[in-house]
Amino acid sequence: MKNFEQINIGDTLGPLELTVSKQQCRDYAQIMGVAGIAGRFTDEEAAKKEGLPGIILPGNMSLGLLAKLVTDWIGLGNARMTRIGTTYRQPVQPDRPITIQGFITNTDPAERTAEIELWIENEDAERLVIGTATVTFNK
Repeated sequence: MKNFEQINIGDTLGPLELTVSKQQCRDYAQIMGVAGIAGRFTDEEAAKKEGLPGIILPGNMSLGLLAKLVTDWIGLGNARMTRIGTTYRQPVQPDRPITIQGFITNTDPAERTAEIELWIENEDAERLVIGTATVTFNK
């Protein structure tokens, strides 16, 4: 569990290294109701017809992975993520290793908040998804 007094600008989150399988991507798209709308999340050929390298993760799945990094870092009880935003630079492909990480870029003692820069990168250290989050700590 993190306390506001324990954090510093430059503190890191992660890295969280993982590989999302094609089946996990398909399952997520099915559960979220986008499987029938966008084949790019479930079907290799449909994705390639759109000019993609193959199946890609839905954007909200990538957002969820970034949010997981933050909520795992927060721990239980003393803080909450109050904002998260992302920019999608390149598709995140399943069955390829990715690393999710971040660091604290700013703190505000009066508001008891921390601003965090986040990203998902591939095995070539290319940042595929970038984002920022705000964490608000209880008093």
